[in-house]
Amino acid sequence: MQIEQQIAEIQEVVADALKMAQQKGATQAEASMSKVQGIAVSTRLREVENVEFTNDGGLGISVYVGKHKGSASTADLSKSALQLTVEKAVDIARYTNEDPCAGLADKDLIATEFPDLDLYHPQELDTEKAIEIALETEAAALDFDKRIVNSDGASYNANLGMRVYGNTHGINTGYPSSRYSLSCMMIASDDNDMQRDYAYSVDRKASRLYSPRRVGEEAAKATVDRLGARKIKTANVPVILHRDLASSLFGHLVSAISGGSLYRRSSFLLDKLGHQLFPEWLTIEEKPHIKSALASSNFDHEGVATKDMTIIDGGKLATYLYTTYSARKLDTKSNGHAGGIHNWIVGNSGHSDEALLKEMGTGLLVTELMGQGVNIVTGDYSRGAAGYWVENGVIQYPVHEITIAGSLMEMFANVRAIGSTPDTRGSVQTGSVLIDNMRVAGN
Repeated sequence: MQIEQQIAEIQEVVADALKMAQQKGATQAEASMSKVQGIAVSTRLREVENVEFTNDGGLGISVYVGKHKGSASTADLSKSALQLTVEKAVDIARYTNEDPCAGLADKDLIATEFPDLDLYHPQELDTEKAIEIALETEAAALDFDKRIVNSDGASYNANLGMRVYGNTHGINTGYPSSRYSLSCMMIASDDNDMQRDYAYSVDRKASRLYSPRRVGEEAAKATVDRLGARKIKTANVPVILHRDLASSLFGHLVSAISGGSLYRRSSFLLDKLGHQLFPEWLTIEEKPHIKSALASSNFDHEGVATKDMTIIDGGKLATYLYTTYSARKLDTKSNGHAGGIHNWIVGNSGHSDEALLKEMGTGLLVTELMGQGVNIVTGDYSRGAAGYWVENGVIQYPVHEITIAGSLMEMFANVRAIGSTPDTRGSVQTGSVLIDNMRVAGN
């Protein structure tokens, strides 16, 4: 069946659910449905470990009876099951407390234009091909160096899906999407030292994934390079967060400026709109309509149209991120962030990776972060780390069993440079980030 026909059939189901809700007494309703078909293959030590097939789908509906909300979901799309699901949602709504902020997004914010964002690149879910790719990836890693002594395996995943959203303001639309990934994790040993590391690739289009050889060899090289890791003395030094994990720094910014944290007054960035957070040269743009990007979308999870936005302008906080509910709590309007952010493009200072090391001089290049030691209420930051000690812009030796700590406000303000080669494998696209003066706890 053609994907367009499948989406049209799901739109009919969504329309039926919305009509049933209104007939049952709902004053407003919204429904969404997603379907995913996929394959996941993992290998370990040159043998197939798992082959999994996915064929999931389900419809969720939220109804509003005045300012009372009820929600229910079903994987059974028969008329009788749909009817029962809608009835349960309406029944729940009648018993919930009234909430003045409840309800659909404002009608004038709902998306009306749906350009093709090139998110769907279907490929046959071929088990033999998937196994071949995973085995080739792991073999490239195992054969890379005799110090690679074990494997946590290679994995290949392919998912083809579609999502339809509709509400009683009149929107009822959907789109297909695809996502492919390839990863590998190795274990190396030398003398009495044992280390592990990994590499991965992800894309909307299978043909744009890194080759199995590249993923395997990158995983093996990263693992071998960590052998001989030492602890270092506790000190205050500059730190580079490698681009593979630098997006996590901006992920904490996302949490701190999200409406949910703000109306609960649980963010260190309360009342900071327009304040200087970063150096003046830094800008962060949100671009939801980049073709084929992993976080592109014409509308958010509430049907609100997405649009280009400036998040950080000349280092200053230019906007908060609102859903419909959090916006009403804060007496403003949604700006399309139900379900998360849409392609943050972090500006850079023009430094190559080599130039960034030279700019730092002596300090720590962090390639792994561990633990969840970040407090969004206070901005306190403390995480386990591993990486490489750098002197005079040159990597000297690997480092492990350390902690890096500071406050996010100071870390933001102390961003000295950002590399010009971004990691595009997620919703935040950023190069490596050089931060002045962090506390590194070791011996």
